[in-house]
Parts: sequence; structure tokens; C-alpha cells
Amino acid sequence: MKAWLLKGFGLENLQLAEVETPKPGTGELLVKVGAVSLNYRDKAIVEGFYEPHLVPKDLIPVSDAAGTVVAVGEGVTRFRIGERVNSHLYSRWLDGEPKMDEPAWCMGMPLPGGLAEYMIIHQDSAVKVPEGMTDEEASTLPIAALTAWYSLMDVGDLQPGQTVLVQGTGGVSVFAAQIAHAYGARVIATSSNDSNLERIKAQGADEGINYKTYPDWEKQVLELTGGKGADVTIDVAGGNGINQSVAATKVAGTIAQVGFLSGQSSQLDLMPVIFRQTTIRGIAVAPRTSFDRMNPFLSQHGIKPVIDAIYSFSDAIEAFKHLSRGAFGKIVIKIDA
Repeated sequence: MKAWLLKGFGLENLQLAEVETPKPGTGELLVKVGAVSLNYRDKAIVEGFYEPHLVPKDLIPVSDAAGTVVAVGEGVTRFRIGERVNSHLYSRWLDGEPKMDEPAWCMGMPLPGGLAEYMIIHQDSAVKVPEGMTDEEASTLPIAALTAWYSLMDVGDLQPGQTVLVQGTGGVSVFAAQIAHAYGARVIATSSNDSNLERIKAQGADEGINYKTYPDWEKQVLELTGGKGADVTIDVAGGNGINQSVAATKVAGTIAQVGFLSGQSSQLDLMPVIFRQTTIRGIAVAPRTSFDRMNPFLSQHGIKPVIDAIYSFSDAIEAFKHLSRGAFGKIVIKIDA
């Protein structure tokens, strides 16, 4: 089969090659990949600033995939040949709290990912693709949609009528706006681009704040909420901006820390956290059972993934470059032509 191999850090070391098609072992599915979507995690792995000491040589990257089961190993009962499935980032985190070693079993690093014509997915971690979604659409779900869902519903305990704050207009934030809006919550979005603010309003955001126009954007959030702040904040930026997220979130509110676009370390001001009694919860996607709960909600409310661009398999490098420039929603690579 054809597969993209990461032979060293940097896009110049991501190379298309011929490799042996894997064979499914006990409990495993061989999936003909239809499409994959890119996440910031994939970019960080390729560029060498995401746990670089754990990245194996000749890695097939990219965790999020959708495709069709074409062969099964011994003992497979959850899926049949011909069914369409999604990958799930944490191949062994099925329910409850994560175990200490969950990162050792992640798709796309250190386990082989989906940027190939075929991939192996264990039946226990695979998730049925929602009815009515193409492979391109479904490939956006495993990290971006599921992170938004888990942050809002499982961790944030979102209730209709509450307020959600989302940062930027990338995949997680757009899904969070769509899900929160469908659930009856109010959504405030931040971005440095007025055009993107209008686009995310079309996906369910009620108000938008340009953080270049308003560097103290947390004050705008407080003004829009009558001084209360957001009930749940989805922080994708990280860095020292966490202090603004604390100020923009209500007393005893929840910040879901899902990203590190502005840096992997921060200078956290503790006194506001203490006095506001803020919960800052690190989010590394979710267990598979949360994925199982999310998909019927997406179908019920007719939520469709927002895809900025679809690239061909041979143009994977260009897809990564697009991700680096920024995207509204998701960047997808179509594998099965």
C-alpha cells in the first residue's frame, strides 16, 4: 500500500512510500481509509514539538480517520466487513477515567495512523460512522468534535441557557459552537478575523469578539454576560492567555484546557483562580463511550462538520501547510480516490 512516512522531523521528511499492507490480528479490523482530517497534534508531531522522544522512526502519522472495514481478525464481533468506522485517538481508553499509560496507545503516534491506504483499528476502539456523513465529514470527528463534546457535556455539565466561550475558529471551537447552540446554550466566540466571526455566527455563535480590536477581550465577555462570565470556556490557546480565560469565566465556572496554540507553559496568576474558585480541567479528547454518545446527538440535530478544504492523498504536504496558515473548521485529506 501507499503510505506517508515521517522519516525525521519537518515536512521535508514526510515522504510518500510503498509499504506492506498490515494484516488484522485478533480483535482487529483492517480498514480501507477513505479520508483523514488534520489536527494541531499532527502538525506538532511532524514538526517535532509534541513528545519528540516518543515518535518512532518511519511513523505513519495522523490519528483521525474514517473508512470501510475490508478484513477482520479472529474474534471480531462488533463490526462486519463493509461497515464504515471511525478511528479513536486513545485505542484503549474505552470508558471512565484514563489510565496513566493511555498516551502509549494513541493512533498516529506512537501507533501507526491513517495517512495511508489501509490502517489497523482494534474493534473495541472503532466507532460506527454516523448515518448520512461522508468519510470526509466523519474523519473530522475523532478529536475535534469529540473534544468539544466531552468538554461541554461530560466535563462542563452544560445546561440549556448557559453561556459558552470558544476561542478562535478552528475545528474544536467550531464544533463547540455547533454543539452548544444545538443544546440551547449561548455562544460567545473570539477571533482576530471579523470575517471568521461572521462565519462562526452562522454555525451557532451568538456574539463575536475580535481580540485584536479588544486586547482585553475578557472585559468584553463580562460586559456581554452582565458581569457574570461564561459558564464553560473552551481554551485552545494556552500560554499566559489562561489568565484572561479565568477572568472571562464565571465564579465556580469551568475552563476546558484543550490546546496550546500560544505555548505549552504559562504564568498562572493563582489569586484569581483561588478567589473565583475556577476549575481548570486539562482535556485530552475523551473515552470511546463519549464518542458513542456524541454521534446520535450530531445526527439528531443535523450537525454537519465544517470543512475548510479537502486535499488529495498526493497533496498531503499542502494540507499540512494549510493547517499551519490557519483554517476555519477542518482540513481533510481524501485517501480513497
